[in-house]
Amino acid sequence: MVWIGLDPGSASGAWAAINHNGEFIGCGDIQSVDGRVGARTLYNSLRGCVSSFDTAMIAVESVHSMPKQGIASTSKFMRAAGSIEAVAELTGYSFILVTPQTWKKHHGLIGTEKSASLDLARSMFPEAPLTRQKDHGRADSLLMAVWLKNNYS
Repeated sequence: MVWIGLDPGSASGAWAAINHNGEFIGCGDIQSVDGRVGARTLYNSLRGCVSSFDTAMIAVESVHSMPKQGIASTSKFMRAAGSIEAVAELTGYSFILVTPQTWKKHHGLIGTEKSASLDLARSMFPEAPLTRQKDHGRADSLLMAVWLKNNYS
């Protein structure tokens, strides 16, 4: 079984996968094409994490608009989130939506700075490419995958 976390972003986001033993398989940024989610690239990345004899389950972070966020940026963000959910559905793997509060509570991250998830993911997966501050989406995706494995295996 492969456990996958997807963290939507306004035109991109991040993905991460761990195996049935909780070991790092891969992670990366969700590419954008002309300001939109690169759906085909994301699909190929997700399918590439799962070997022919494995199956997978995907957790997609459940997102919503934020107060004081403009209409244009909210529209762009929700369009990206919808695209990411559609790709998850098209993989044929089971997927669920999970709120940030749910997976963060599991990891003791409620009320912490964004850097706390990056620090935790770095300690859990030292081999993961999480060297930049902007890799927090990858870190969040990894932690969602861990949450998924711990709650659905």
